[in-house]
Amino acid sequence: MCCILSGGAVRSSSRAEPSHPLYRTYWCWNTHTHIDRINGPSKRGQLARTTLRRFLPRLAKMASPAAAEAREMETKRDLSILQSGRPVPGCQNTPELLAAHEKVTGGKPFFRFPPEPNGFLHIGHAKSMNLNFGSARAHGGKCYLRYDDTNPEAEEQIYIDAIMEMVEWMGWKPDWVTFSSDYFDQLYAFAVQLIKGGKAYVDHSTPDELKQQRDLREDSPWRNRSVEENLFLFDHMRQGRYAEGEATLRVKGDMKSDNPNMRDFIAYRVKYVEHPHVKDKWCIYPSYDFTHCLIDSLEDIDYSLCTLEFETRRESYFWLLSELNLWRPRVWEFSRLNVTGSLLSKRKINVLVRKGIVRGFDDPRLLTLAGMRRRGYTPAAINRFCELIGITRSMNVIQISMLENTLREDLDERCERRLMVIDPIKVVVDNWTGERTIECPNHPSRPALGNRAVTFTDTFYIDRSDFHTEDNNKKFYGLAPGPRVVGLKYSGNVVCKGFEVDAKGQPTLIHVDIDFSRTQKPKTNISWVSATTCTPVEVRLYNALLKDDRAAIDSEFLKFIDEKSEAVSHGYAEKGVENFKQFQSIQAERFGYFVVDPDTTADHLVMNRVLGLREDKGKATMPEPAAAKK
Repeated sequence: MCCILSGGAVRSSSRAEPSHPLYRTYWCWNTHTHIDRINGPSKRGQLARTTLRRFLPRLAKMASPAAAEAREMETKRDLSILQSGRPVPGCQNTPELLAAHEKVTGGKPFFRFPPEPNGFLHIGHAKSMNLNFGSARAHGGKCYLRYDDTNPEAEEQIYIDAIMEMVEWMGWKPDWVTFSSDYFDQLYAFAVQLIKGGKAYVDHSTPDELKQQRDLREDSPWRNRSVEENLFLFDHMRQGRYAEGEATLRVKGDMKSDNPNMRDFIAYRVKYVEHPHVKDKWCIYPSYDFTHCLIDSLEDIDYSLCTLEFETRRESYFWLLSELNLWRPRVWEFSRLNVTGSLLSKRKINVLVRKGIVRGFDDPRLLTLAGMRRRGYTPAAINRFCELIGITRSMNVIQISMLENTLREDLDERCERRLMVIDPIKVVVDNWTGERTIECPNHPSRPALGNRAVTFTDTFYIDRSDFHTEDNNKKFYGLAPGPRVVGLKYSGNVVCKGFEVDAKGQPTLIHVDIDFSRTQKPKTNISWVSATTCTPVEVRLYNALLKDDRAAIDSEFLKFIDEKSEAVSHGYAEKGVENFKQFQSIQAERFGYFVVDPDTTADHLVMNRVLGLREDKGKATMPEPAAAKK
């Protein structure tokens, strides 16, 4: 049973649509998770009418942050969920294996986070980190960071370094850092053991022949070689006597099995590529299917947690461990994290980088962890988001608004406030000259963060969006010629007495009178920055990179990319903002949250807009046009 949600809030009306017209987030009572589904309008309307009134009280309690945290901790502490994977032959441990495992672990659960160092980590990896490191922490267990480096063609040192950087940035401390390649000698010994037991053979089938054999469930012509011949040929593979593709070592599974992964999968192949970790020690490399389960066992892992596409590998996973009489971890699969508006494919992002559409894998519009850090996301917000969505085996799509709201809550709590204008226009005070020092709180509800001194002068900047050349819009409360009174944050009230324009008729200077006593109550207070003490800032403003979520699955994805999703403006911030450090965020009052970009230099401040304020959704998401509004 479900109720309609959006970004953690109940939707009782169909008027407030998510970004994609067919998406809705549901709360599933039986799994206690948010799940997005695609439905037709009639089903949505019917669901809203029949369920919201009935279950609103219950939903309100369950959707609270405290309840969400309790559910997340309950999931992590209830290890029976992670023990509920599909049973297959060979998955049970013997008493002897259990006793040996207990001796190593002391009864504490062991987990592992095993990324392949062939790319940069993204939001999906954050979910896996949160599950594995978080579960280990919740149970007083241990968690490995294991680099799954069995394919030297795709793996590089830059990725190894970046993975460690992101794991540490996310707040996780591995108990051990290992590489699959650390175990290559043991894996080779296991391969020899399988050959001696008649369970593996050297094969010379081409990739096309191998595919045909597996599709037709036909034995390889080399399947029944003698043990002696296979040992001899496998040694030749290791010595580099075969070219790439001329020989592989295949495990003797069951060519008649309904599970393709059991049809004599490849255990070793020849690759003359230097490995980033073990260099040129090996010219044969184990496959993922051969390596994954064996190292899980060698590291005494209790819970081997993977995404759902690995579910069909259960049979081969446990078959291999059973044949070698090794410890068998519990295996459990969960759904991938899919977020609307995200593009996580390394291949597709590479295209965007080559074409100059994005700045790199750390572009603030991407949901790579490096990109999210550059955008201003915090580890606390990302981990909180992962906890809120929980884990499920159901395929789901999470609205990005949920991620953004989680970040907004975190930034609202931690960010100091500062004054900034994104698209500045100069203002001069006609009825007063001089300067005043104003004491401003760094945070409205956190006195411990202290105050700061801000200088107000008779020339200052406001944002162009806060000025209209005519007072003819009843819904506009900013500055315009006429008697209307407008407040300046932390200062007095001003009235526009006139403005000057350039040759094209564009306003360039506004004249005002000021009333520091504030004899009238203004309808709004606008931001300002002193013209004599301000800091120039390059402001990068972002809209969604994807015009349509089909970009994530369509081969012609470029047609769904908004190449103008980044715009640059040159504004001003109050004095002192230039002292904030790289990746440090502030709240620019009334305009949203901004973070210091790594492109910042000693004499050039660059800030990225993270997201807007709740009450100002959509304000200044892109620079205002040069012409002032009328």
